[in-house]
Amino acid sequence: IHTRPEGPHPFQDPSAETCITRPQPPGTEQLGLRENRLQFTLLVIVNVCVGGLVGLERTTVPLIGSETFGLTSDLAVFSFIIAFGLTKAFTNLAAGALAARFRRKQLLVAGWLLGIPVPFALAYAPSWGWIVAANVLLGLNQGLTWSMTVNMKIDLVGPSRRGLATGLNEAAGYTAVGVTALLTGYLATSYGLRPVPELIGIVFVVAGLALALAVRDTAAHVALELADCTKPLPTDEDSGLKPTFIRTSWNNRSLRGASQAGLINNLNDGLTWGVFPLLFTDHGLGLAAVGLIKGLYPILWGLGQIPTGHLADRVGRKPLIVYGMLVQAIGFVLALALLDRPLLAGVLSAVFLGLGTAMVYPALIASVSDHAHPAWRANALGTYRFWRDIGYAAGALVAGILADWLGLDATVIAAAVLTAASGLLAARWITEHRPAPR
Repeated sequence: IHTRPEGPHPFQDPSAETCITRPQPPGTEQLGLRENRLQFTLLVIVNVCVGGLVGLERTTVPLIGSETFGLTSDLAVFSFIIAFGLTKAFTNLAAGALAARFRRKQLLVAGWLLGIPVPFALAYAPSWGWIVAANVLLGLNQGLTWSMTVNMKIDLVGPSRRGLATGLNEAAGYTAVGVTALLTGYLATSYGLRPVPELIGIVFVVAGLALALAVRDTAAHVALELADCTKPLPTDEDSGLKPTFIRTSWNNRSLRGASQAGLINNLNDGLTWGVFPLLFTDHGLGLAAVGLIKGLYPILWGLGQIPTGHLADRVGRKPLIVYGMLVQAIGFVLALALLDRPLLAGVLSAVFLGLGTAMVYPALIASVSDHAHPAWRANALGTYRFWRDIGYAAGALVAGILADWLGLDATVIAAAVLTAASGLLAARWITEHRPAPR
């Protein structure tokens, strides 16, 4: 008979707060995935719709800029990603503060209302400026809806299943991104770049809004977790947005390490979002093949997070973060090393990028949640997601400048170097800080 040894969990910092889920009377709210499976499932489906809406842009929009509107500057083409990334990043930051003033469900519904015009603008925009404006709305939509789905799932399951909860959330969203990117590539081959591929977004908006109205708020679950925390918020630890932003961005080494890794991870996504369609069409691939590459990356990123989220709860967050960043760096190397066979290069690069991102994504969110007291966790997650999604804008900006100056190949080399360096920084800064298992 094997017994669990006394003392802290092997991945738990002894100074961590211990949140114990106590049995609740029948009819009251409880923490746990099984106990909240219906609401959790509804939120998973909501995030399918969230990911599907942003997936509309992965294959066609860079080519709409260059072919439909005749943009010759790569930086101009990538301007829609910059608009999206900046808006989503600041919305993520605001979402943490807004969650302290409004219910999660209210913000989720507001995000979907802001997303209603997006598919119509992408399909019928008379000028490139309309596309950029649509991406401001898309950034607002994604910042509110994705932030609330991940916060609400974490609220429901409690401390010991954060990795699995975030893995399922991100898996749903990014699998939808990939499937939609793949679908729009094939639709564009048959019907042209516009309007048919973009109009499937109407389905995502209608379904997402309807489900957001149906799901229940999670305020009672947050209150329950706060009540069960045996370590109170220190008197000198302010839970407001400004001190939490400083703490998450720099003062706390582990949160700093997670924030920089998140930024570089999404820099990769923003860079490939703009660069890969242009790079591989320049080397002879058609829209269907580009759609396959652009779809495979987020599909693997999405589906891979189900096992990696669970793994992050078992082996710790740090190994998945560090090795995941290094796997992504290899993906960029393969994209260039095999470019004389562009389909093989694109597919192998997408596989490594997708699997590497699947390793880091739920582990990073879970790591931030581990290091944040429930009283300021929403602001910490908002800050982390701010830095992470600034990566979209940074990736598009770096890609545009380097592509105009040195060519598309140089942007891929830069991404490989930055990603490897980020993995090494994560290894130096991040420590395990796990709550006690249930």
